[in-house]
Amino acid sequence: MGAWQPLPDDLPPEVRHFVEQLRQLKDRTGLSLVALGARTAYSKSSWQRYLNATQPPPRQAVVALCRVADVGNDEAERFGVRWELAVRAWPKPVTVPVPVEREGAVEGGGGEGVGEEYEDDPTLPWWDAPPSRSGPATGRLLVVAVGLAVALVLAAVIGAVVLG
Repeated sequence: MGAWQPLPDDLPPEVRHFVEQLRQLKDRTGLSLVALGARTAYSKSSWQRYLNATQPPPRQAVVALCRVADVGNDEAERFGVRWELAVRAWPKPVTVPVPVEREGAVEGGGGEGVGEEYEDDPTLPWWDAPPSRSGPATGRLLVVAVGLAVALVLAAVIGAVVLG
């Protein structure tokens, strides 16, 4: 392995094994973290978090690393299994619930459900992300479509008047 910082002593064995294997795979590519980030669409700082076991990588990051490292299907499948085992055992971050104000009352919640699950793809590249159903782009598209429809109707009316 390269000059990796030591992993925390309290890591579950599944997480430790997975991160060590991920580090070996990254070293096998011969790429720096910057170059790896450019080839996988996950930033250098994201790879630092994944490879130092401070945050579990999303499945797509592992798939991207396997693709860059040119691993075979069998080995990539084993990485997928290791990822599943590691994510289940990954130490959950300690989160403090943020009070939410609703209708004049402040709800603090007991923290239940906060930080209990990891998102499978928190850093999905924009080209793999599902299209959003609403937002500024959708509103602009609607305005343009209505404008074009109005222009078409006006052109038809003006054409009928001139020719008629």
